[in-house]
Formats: sequence, C-alpha cells, structure tokens
Amino acid sequence: MARPPDWVIYTLVLAALIGLSLGQRENADAPPAPPPPDEMEGALLGPITPFDPAVTVNAPDIPFQPAAGTAFSIAGEGQWVTARHVVEGCRRPAIMVGGGRAVAADVRLAPRADIAVLHTAGGPAALPLAANQPLREGQRAFHPGYPQGRAGEVTSRLLGRETLRVRGRGQREEPVLAWAEVGRTDGLGGTLAGLSGAPVLDRQGRAVGVTIAESPRRGRIYTTSPDTFGPAVRGLQKADEPLTGRTVTIDNYGLVADDLRRDLRVVQVVCLSA
Repeated sequence: MARPPDWVIYTLVLAALIGLSLGQRENADAPPAPPPPDEMEGALLGPITPFDPAVTVNAPDIPFQPAAGTAFSIAGEGQWVTARHVVEGCRRPAIMVGGGRAVAADVRLAPRADIAVLHTAGGPAALPLAANQPLREGQRAFHPGYPQGRAGEVTSRLLGRETLRVRGRGQREEPVLAWAEVGRTDGLGGTLAGLSGAPVLDRQGRAVGVTIAESPRRGRIYTTSPDTFGPAVRGLQKADEPLTGRTVTIDNYGLVADDLRRDLRVVQVVCLSA
C-alpha cells in the first residue's frame, strides 16, 4: 500500500493535538457582561458631609398603631429585612405567605437606623446584597413591594444624600438617600404607604438599601444609605448562600417584581392583633 503524503500525516497529527488540547482546556468562560452604564448616571455618590440637605419627619408621640409594610429575604435560613418603623412596637409581627396564612417572626431593631431584621423558621432563596456597592447620581433603582397593601412597584433615580430628622416618637437623625420617583405600577395612584421595607434593587437585581419613606408632594422616595444598611446586614448573608440575581430594566421591572413576590423573596409584613 502506498505511503500517504507527508502533508496528510502532519495534518492528522496537528488535528489530534488540537483536539486533545481543547478537550483538556479549563472552562474559563467569562460571566455575562453587566448592562451598559445608563446615560443619565453621573458622578459617584460622595461621602456624608455636614452640608447634606435635611428633611424632617414629625412622628406623633401616640400609642403604636398596627401597620403593614414590605420585607425581603436575605438568607434562606429565614432572615429578612424591613423598615424599623413597620414593626417597632409590634408584639406579634408576621410574614404573609399566601392564602391568608402568616408566619410569626422575631425582630431585631437596628439601633440608629430605620432598619429591622426579622427571623423566621426557614425561608425562601435570598436576594443578593450589594451593601457596599458604589452608587452614582442619576442611577436607576427599583422598589418592589406592597404599596397600599397590594402588589406594586416603583422605579426611581438617585438624587443624592440627605439627612432624615425624625421628631417625636423614635426621635433620631440618620443619613439617607433621596430618589426621584420616575415610574410606578399602572393604576397605582396616591400614597406609597406599605412600600416601607421594600428592597432598593439596582439593575443587577441586588439590594443596595431599604425603602423607608416618601414625600408625595416632592415626588421623592427616601431609602437607607450604605452607611447604615451595610452594618445592619453585615455577616447575615453567608459567602456560600445560593443567590440568583436577575437583570432589571424599565421594560421588565414589573415582571421581576411579580416573580419576587410569587417566590416569597419579597413579602408583606403585618402586625397581628391577637
């Protein structure tokens, strides 16, 4: 039998070597790229200063009135975050899990911020946290929750830092972030009461803070700042916590919010009366 030409032999050997190399190659595929920067995003948010604008909230010194708010899961073992004023003074706070059923929760209040951590016996998958993520003026956020006690969501843009001064019950001062409301659920008008405690999601679906107040007349939403949110949740979400973030946009934030509520990663918080 005739010997094949040398070029044929070299070609076969080279193909075999390439195939062997590819078969043993470590999978080094890069993760998907993050969404491109928003054209309205500006400079990085600066540190707290004595010259930050201030907003004053008067809290009447009256007996606690049961209220409803929003909470979100930060650990699958049963840890949640909400706004402190939603549960402060409530003897029996509970997480609504559907079908009129509620699960009792223990509460730990943050000492100097409008943040509370709830504990239940087990829970759903957690939202990813980005407590120390740099923020930019003009960046967009999404607030899924239960405004007016029903499913709804809002989107906003970051204006900057302010100081929240609470006068009366729970008197304190704390640094907050001010956001301009730029969109909300179709048909949702009026107050956003009940959205307190909702996560502030960035475009990667990570929680960067807690929704704590609104100013309807000014069209503003106030949230915790990284300076208070970070210490309040530090160490609560373990490094091996299974997390699934989802890119959020102005086109899909309603669908993302519905999924979070359906999976009980964002829930309603109530104060049981008996």
